Amino acid sequence: MDLKDKIVICSGKIRPIAIEYLQDKVTLKSWQQRGRVPEEQWNEWLKEADALYSTGNIRIDEKLLQKAPKLQVAAQSSVGYDNIDVEACHARGVKIGNTPGVLVNAVADIAYGLLIDTARGIVRGHLHTKNGLWGERKAMGLGVDLYNKTLGVVGFGNIGSAIAKRAQASGMRIIYHNRRRRLNDAASGARYVSWEELLKNSDFIVVAVTLNPSTKGLFNEAAFAAMKDGVRFVNISRGKVVDTDALYEALKSGKVAAAGLDVTEPEPLPGDHPLLTLPNITVTPHMASATEETRDEMALVTAQNIIAALSGQPMLAQVK
Repeated sequence: MDLKDKIVICSGKIRPIAIEYLQDKVTLKSWQQRGRVPEEQWNEWLKEADALYSTGNIRIDEKLLQKAPKLQVAAQSSVGYDNIDVEACHARGVKIGNTPGVLVNAVADIAYGLLIDTARGIVRGHLHTKNGLWGERKAMGLGVDLYNKTLGVVGFGNIGSAIAKRAQASGMRIIYHNRRRRLNDAASGARYVSWEELLKNSDFIVVAVTLNPSTKGLFNEAAFAAMKDGVRFVNISRGKVVDTDALYEALKSGKVAAAGLDVTEPEPLPGDHPLLTLPNITVTPHMASATEETRDEMALVTAQNIIAALSGQPMLAQVK
């Protein structure tokens, strides 16, 4: 089989390492300019596409699939795939690839950074200095230690457990809640608890779940009310896991002393959003995987998933 007869299209600008890997093996159609592919061009590509390299910027659903009758695989350079209608793809025999495991350490680093920021107000301290308040001897308030505090991790997969390891370096106690208890949790130093116990006993909470019907809106008004007064809250999973209005009220009242978010709902978060008027929150622009090394590896795995699927070989990572 000559893979050069196979057409691979890209839904956005992709890393050079992926282009180099693909272009010698398949016929690659990639829009490497600013903005989206013009709709007419995109629809022409879809008609002939054997594979789709997705950067996560499009909805892959029945409407798109109808325009791509030859499509065999849709590979996405991310762990999450909530923009993909999995049932519709599987009904048409379209395989789905993603990149779990690739970005574990990069995401865990951001989560740990936000965790420290909620305790010590690093970003707030920078703004305090930048605005000249240090020189005016204006009080900024005191932070809290991580040492000897309880961290509750919601979602104890690879990323959740990597976050726990970093927190243990600060002398934190780790509890977690997951759909099911991890078999090796004793070795990791983390203790499985119920949802209710985690909310009640955590001084800090980090969210590392996937977005699905059971986790959408998981952190709502009732969940925040069940937490300790003065809890610190970090979300690096998906914005829709958290009820934004409920978080705003919890931060405003002081129930949540501080929050660090790398994901939001809506996303992107508008600059005039009420959350950003609060002094006790840090929001980063969904940048957890944004390192040179991680993005290159994500891109390469996505390209490798495509070639494996087109060759009839097992994909490195396939959504079942």
